[in-house]
Amino acid sequence: MIAVIQRVSSASVTIEDKVHGQIEAGFLVLLGITHSDTQEDLEWLGRKIIGLRVFGDEEGKMNLDLKSVNGDILLISQFTLHASTKKGNRPSFIEAARHDVAIPLYENMIRFLGKELEKPIQCGLFGADMKVALLNDGPVTIVIDSKNRS
Repeated sequence: MIAVIQRVSSASVTIEDKVHGQIEAGFLVLLGITHSDTQEDLEWLGRKIIGLRVFGDEEGKMNLDLKSVNGDILLISQFTLHASTKKGNRPSFIEAARHDVAIPLYENMIRFLGKELEKPIQCGLFGADMKVALLNDGPVTIVIDSKNRS
């Protein structure tokens, strides 16, 4: 499971010309799920996201986590994070999980993050054509892969 986490001042996702989810300060999380991901990957990654200390403290140092700043999360499914570009110029998405694996894990991540953050998680719609807008704060962008824990 791969997450691209962007610290944002605001972010939104629009589907068919309607805003489906939006946040102010917090994280825009692009989540890529592969066929070998498990609930253990999900929980490990979810705890890393919630605990990521990339918000400025009173001295301006990145010392605070999402809860400390009362931040929000906009979670977007992003199968293209598992693209392989080793051969040719057309990406292969063979490592991206099929719907029967990815949808339950995506929905579980929404619930897990909401429980950990103790507030609702804004999200996109799995498989939809989404327009994501963000105002990256910093910019701060972190990539975490649950298969690369050491």
